[in-house]
Amino acid sequence: MSLKKGAEVSLTIEGAAFKGKGVGKIDGLAIFVPGTMPGDIVKARIIKRKKNYREAKLLEIEQPSPDRIDPICQHAKVCGGCSWQHVPYEKQLQFKTQQVTDHIRRIGGLETPVLPALGSESSLYYRNKMEYSVSTKRWLTEEEIHSDEYVDDSGFAAGLHAPGRFDKILNLKECHLQRKESFEILDFVRNYCVKNGLEAYNTFEKTGYLRHVMIRTSYHTEDFMVNLVTFKDEPDTISKLSDTLLKEFPVITTIVNNVNDQISPTAVGRFENVIHGPGFIRDQIGEFEFKIHPNAFFQTNTAQAEKLYEVARNYADLKDGDIVYDLYCGVGTLSLFMSQKASKVLGIELVDVAVENAKFNASENKVENVSFIKGDMKDVFTQEMVNEFGAPDVLITDPPRAGMHPDVVARLCELKVPRMVYVSCDSSTMARDLKILSEVYDVIEVQPVDMFPQTYHVEAVAKLRLKQ
Repeated sequence: MSLKKGAEVSLTIEGAAFKGKGVGKIDGLAIFVPGTMPGDIVKARIIKRKKNYREAKLLEIEQPSPDRIDPICQHAKVCGGCSWQHVPYEKQLQFKTQQVTDHIRRIGGLETPVLPALGSESSLYYRNKMEYSVSTKRWLTEEEIHSDEYVDDSGFAAGLHAPGRFDKILNLKECHLQRKESFEILDFVRNYCVKNGLEAYNTFEKTGYLRHVMIRTSYHTEDFMVNLVTFKDEPDTISKLSDTLLKEFPVITTIVNNVNDQISPTAVGRFENVIHGPGFIRDQIGEFEFKIHPNAFFQTNTAQAEKLYEVARNYADLKDGDIVYDLYCGVGTLSLFMSQKASKVLGIELVDVAVENAKFNASENKVENVSFIKGDMKDVFTQEMVNEFGAPDVLITDPPRAGMHPDVVARLCELKVPRMVYVSCDSSTMARDLKILSEVYDVIEVQPVDMFPQTYHVEAVAKLRLKQ
């Protein structure tokens, strides 16, 4: 059978693979098809031809998997936010467990036990932050794309970016990622702007008014934030919009206006005006409370973050008098979580604002046995630092998706910390690092934690012990 680009094939999907794509085989060659799941028999068109595999576009599900379900959202097929809505949640957890296991075995070369993924108590409406974008260009539906008549894609679109497109917005008619008021507020703001002649931001012409609608909610309190990101600073305009919002949605406790008059598409403004309320919300992780400002980092799924941190703390097996190093500590949430039993915790982080937030969070929670320093891990993680702060009994590492720099991995092998916990948002790079660390450490077990239901993403925590 020809497997050239453009060829149409029929195949059975046998597994879930990289980035949640279904994978089947023809003559032993793997073919990856997004939007499918194991058990589907599909017709697909080859769109990329690689040496050892092919990538294909789904044309038709000829026979659905007996496990396949109907997505709850009408946008599921085109929106990148919930690419696994057609997969029952129990199966999602199975696939995520298998994904982590495959990485540990294939990339890490380890036989370490991988426990079943810890599921989220809510598989929908679990996000505490949604960042909706606004544009003059909307993503067309399949029907509009294939229409014989001209379809205008201009106007006022509010929603999420179409996958792979910075300039096109999927004009949402529903969203099930955050509590229901979130989409209702987006819809209200969209209609208000259209009715009152407030223009959407035009990416190419650098004109218009509204750029983003960001909504943050608290899991443990009733706090509710709306952050309106605009291209211009117009106090009267934003006040009228805010007053109308508050009348319609009394659940809102604070409204902030970030003004981003720069070319950068970010939702972080060059400056910020607090329109109503304190300008922040409060939430908790474990026993610790956090003030969350519009642009501050905070774990997106609060309930699952608590599970993740509990796993990490259990794996650390903290003892009285322990010195803990928390590498890539971010805003210090995990450092604080570790501080109750440890005698001293040192958090290390590269990003300036994160270190400032970490120090603020420690101060707000009256935690005095935690310190934070700024620097690139490969540069500051030296013997001089160890001499200053003391040799760690426990080391926590929570690196970015790319994993740890080789110099940091080598340093950990030299340091020989008795107990180590590796927290990862990408099990493939974690497996790569564990392969090297396993020369010095025993990798006892790995616990996947599902922070993002309806997507292929999964966090994982590994428990390491120095070899005797």
